[in-house]
Amino acid sequence: MVNKIDLTERQSKIMDIVKENGPISGEDIASRLNLSRAALRPYLGALTMAGLLEARPRVGYYYAGKNSNSLMSSNLRRIKAKEIKGLPVVVKEDTSVHDAIVLLFLEDVGTLFIVEEGGFLAGIVSRKDFLKSCMGGADLQKMPVGVIMTRMPNVICVEPEDSVLEVAMKIMEYQIDSLPVVRKEKEGLKVVGRVTKTNLTRLLVELGGEA
Repeated sequence: MVNKIDLTERQSKIMDIVKENGPISGEDIASRLNLSRAALRPYLGALTMAGLLEARPRVGYYYAGKNSNSLMSSNLRRIKAKEIKGLPVVVKEDTSVHDAIVLLFLEDVGTLFIVEEGGFLAGIVSRKDFLKSCMGGADLQKMPVGVIMTRMPNVICVEPEDSVLEVAMKIMEYQIDSLPVVRKEKEGLKVVGRVTKTNLTRLLVELGGEA
C-alpha cells in the first residue's frame, strides 16, 4: 500500500501537484517547485518506479491510483536489499590512494567502502573522489585514502531488511551509483554488502521477464 512508503517532503509536494493538476508535464512540475528539470528528474523517476505516478509521452505525469498495487510495484516492496546485495569491496583508512585505485580497477567497481577494525563503516570513496585526487598533483602512493573519503555520518546507507523500492528511491534521490548495506551493531554500522544500479537493473529485467 502507498502508506508503507515514507515520502520525502519534496516527493509529497510532487504527489500533491500531480493529483491536483495531472496529467501535467515535468516542465510544469519543475516550474511550480522552482526546480530545474535535471533536479526534478530523480524524484519523478523514484515515484514512477514506486508505482505512485505514471507517465505517458506527450501526455505527462498523472496519479496512478489503484495501479500503485501492480505486480511490479508489489515485488519491489516485497524484495529486500539482502536478497540482491553483492559483496562489498572494502579498504582501511590508511590504504594509499594509489593502492585503492588499483583495487577499484581490479574489482571493476565504482565505489570503495572504508572500514575500521571489525568491518564497521567509516566512509566511502568514489571514482569522482579518485579523479579529483589525481588532478591535485599529490603523491598518490603516500596519500591515505582517508584524506579524500566522505566520512560518516555523511554516507547514505541501507539495511538488509529495507525494500528494494526504498533502495532505488535513495539511489535516485541522491544520484549515487552504490549504497553500502549495513547492519546496526553496538559498535557501529557493520558493512555486510552493497547494492548498485546494476543490481537494481538486473532485478527489473528479471521481474519484467516474469510479467
